[in-house]
Amino acid sequence: MTRFQNGSRLLSYTFSRSKTKSSVSPTTALLQGNFQIQHSRHFSNLASATTKEEKEPWWKDSMDRLRNIGISAHIDSGKTTLTERILFYTGRIHEIHEVRGRDGVGAKMDSMDLEREKGITIQSAATYCTWNGYQVNIIDTPGHVDFTIEVERALRVLDGAILVLCSVGGVQSQSITVDRQMRRYEVPRLAFINKLDRMGADPWKVLNQARSKLRHHSAAVQVPIGLEEDFQGLIDLVKMKAYYFHGSNGEKIVTAEIPVEIEALAAEKRRELIETVSEVDDKLADAFLADESISTSDLEEAIRRATVAKKFVPVFMGSAFKNKGVQPLLDGVLSYLPCPLEVSNYALDQTKDEEKVVLSGTPDGPLVALAFKLEEGRFGQLTYLRIYEGVIRKGDFIVNVNTGKKIKVPRLVRMHSNEMEDIQEAHVGQIVAVFGVDCASGDTFTDGSVRYTMTSMNVPEPVMSLAIQPVSKDSGGQFSKALNRFQKEDPTFRVGLDPESAQTIISGMGELHLDIYVERIRREYKVDASVGKPRVNFRETITQRAQFDYLHKKQSGGQGQYGRVCGYIEPIPQGSMTKFEFDNMIVGQVIPSNFIPAIEKGFKEAANSGSLIGHPVENLRIALTDGAAHAVDSSELAFKLAAIYAFRQCYVAAKPVILEPVMLVELKVPTEFQGTVAGDINKRKGVIVGNDQDGDDSIITAHVPLNNMFGYSTALRSMTQGKGEFTMEYKEHSAVSQDVQMQLVNTYKASKTAE
Repeated sequence: MTRFQNGSRLLSYTFSRSKTKSSVSPTTALLQGNFQIQHSRHFSNLASATTKEEKEPWWKDSMDRLRNIGISAHIDSGKTTLTERILFYTGRIHEIHEVRGRDGVGAKMDSMDLEREKGITIQSAATYCTWNGYQVNIIDTPGHVDFTIEVERALRVLDGAILVLCSVGGVQSQSITVDRQMRRYEVPRLAFINKLDRMGADPWKVLNQARSKLRHHSAAVQVPIGLEEDFQGLIDLVKMKAYYFHGSNGEKIVTAEIPVEIEALAAEKRRELIETVSEVDDKLADAFLADESISTSDLEEAIRRATVAKKFVPVFMGSAFKNKGVQPLLDGVLSYLPCPLEVSNYALDQTKDEEKVVLSGTPDGPLVALAFKLEEGRFGQLTYLRIYEGVIRKGDFIVNVNTGKKIKVPRLVRMHSNEMEDIQEAHVGQIVAVFGVDCASGDTFTDGSVRYTMTSMNVPEPVMSLAIQPVSKDSGGQFSKALNRFQKEDPTFRVGLDPESAQTIISGMGELHLDIYVERIRREYKVDASVGKPRVNFRETITQRAQFDYLHKKQSGGQGQYGRVCGYIEPIPQGSMTKFEFDNMIVGQVIPSNFIPAIEKGFKEAANSGSLIGHPVENLRIALTDGAAHAVDSSELAFKLAAIYAFRQCYVAAKPVILEPVMLVELKVPTEFQGTVAGDINKRKGVIVGNDQDGDDSIITAHVPLNNMFGYSTALRSMTQGKGEFTMEYKEHSAVSQDVQMQLVNTYKASKTAE
């Protein structure tokens, strides 16, 4: 179907979703994904479009018109509200619903019931829209530190990002975490200062915070007209025009001249913008130093070059809730963020010892796609793929490089939050989802002609564990099904079995993270689960060298057991990569070499639970220097048992200590509560390592043992009238004090005798 809109030069192709495969030219094949392609110079007529004698390849125009962006920020900065507005203005949804709206519908991107109730985003949701003939894929990510993996996964596969900052809260703790993640994945970004309609909004304070705290080389590309309840519109510093947003939902943009009272401020801010960009862009710097007048297009190109090169962050402003400033932000995404061709992606060639290979990023190359997120849908496992090279078609065979399995693509869809749209094929740069493909998060798929893997994502270690069990015995099947599914979907959610207490232990990124999963088990699988006090992952280690010499002898009629091991255990120096080393220093054949692996296995097994509190022993080196074997009675089992008993025998002599996880805690509290909060941290055996002032707030950095941090969010809220906030991440394991060690050992012994 060919459709011409009002005689305008916009042509659009819609490919019918028939199951029969028609022979199509590359151009038409590309247009099958419902693309709207503006009539460009090399698509001047259809006959020339199908020929390949053109200067540019057939896919170039479509790739230039593609943007993959993520929206991330601190909790409650307005990410989901901003995405809701973007979808409304681009025509993807026809009415706006608020995150905590009274109509009870909830925002489009918060598709889970829990998200709508709590008013928070839990899973990152993907969608796409068209704006001015460009296709934009958007991923809305959570702001809570508990769901940080969702942000990691999104940034891994995106080409650009919008960092949303609150004009009142400024750069907050999670903004810093998100910005660090953007830096890790080298994602170019725009900043959007939201909520200019709120009391106490100060965008210039936020801009300075971004420069000092996030070390952004940034400048404003807009100036607000009025603030707080007087916030009326924006001045575009690149085009030097004023924009006002009229209509019930701000959909009518009125362009006007700059108000006289703000002219001087706008001129000053434009000069500041040009100065800041010319520091990192030579072409603009030459024009600026020569005192030439800088045109709109020159400045726009310079900002784009500097942003794509990750040397500059343009700062946009507005209020998503009040429907102001969203459309110019969308224009900024098209103008300043890179298309997939401008981002260089690397793969590791498995056939050449993980040598780095630069991907061409063209549909002509072999297929390379990364599975970055899994979801359990109504029709089985849904796998989100980002295509880095080549084309994927429905019915194609693809190979999972990590497992070597060959899989057929049964169904290919494009996601719009929790709704799907079937497509026949997708090419490089797109984010699609496939059904019925069994794989893990972070697997790479190719068409079989190459063995490339994309570097995987950085998965943080879980910081908190809970003991969980179903209330009724009958629901065990559903319970384990739920845990398996969540574990597959979320790499930071781990499930383990405690061998001593036979409890199921779930581990995650914090209290909220685990609470949400327990609630989801109840809702989605109808299984009520009871939760016990979280178990902190203590470790044990030794502090000095100790000798062992143990003979294991057992005669019980028939073949007996005989094995003798001698040697010593000693601590590995701190900071070494290995946690356990086994050295066989025996010269000769006093112990036959086929028994050595059994001895190592015995020591490893014994080190899994130390005798102090039954936790694993780390930083341990075992040297085997001597031993004895019997011609008949020696067996692998005998030597394994000898190793276990030898370890227990010498462990106490090695002066063992308990190590506890210590967290790096960052608190942001109003200055008047600083004393109370600092006192409380000392009470929790924390060490304050930094204290900065930020306006009316104090930023306290401290190292606190995780065992003393349970329920801290509630305590902090009550101490600071709900104004304090904190983030914590794992720092290291360090030795506990003598009194804490005694207390832990006594508790462990008491629980043992009770059993």
